[in-house]
Amino acid sequence: MNDAPYSPDRTDDELARLDITVLLRYGLTAEPGSRRTALFGDGAVGAAVILDRLGTEPRSVAFLADTVRAGGLAFAAELPEPLPRREAADLVREWLTAGTELKGGLAADDNAATWLRAVATIIELKQRNRARDGNA
Repeated sequence: MNDAPYSPDRTDDELARLDITVLLRYGLTAEPGSRRTALFGDGAVGAAVILDRLGTEPRSVAFLADTVRAGGLAFAAELPEPLPRREAADLVREWLTAGTELKGGLAADDNAATWLRAVATIIELKQRNRARDGNA
């Protein structure tokens, strides 16, 4: 895995091509440092770009974050529909499953919930900016 820190000069297309599953696998249980920064920086933005392009509402991702915090990654990964749209649900289930494979316990669950909340916030910011700029 590339341990490069967050890169604010990447385009949405570049961020959307990131392997979010790998970033989760290496970043969820990592100590604070470059892997965690990559997950919460480029990884969160990349996930937000992907989910936004799939028409995902930020409130759906925020609700999933609350579900992960309350029930854990394993519980959320078993949900029949973790997000409303099939393509987004399948993708997020893959991400959640990657987190369950870590056996990181409550710390991984909490980090995943925090990360999902960050993704939801970024989606909301992207949507607000589009609406403000008249590109909704």
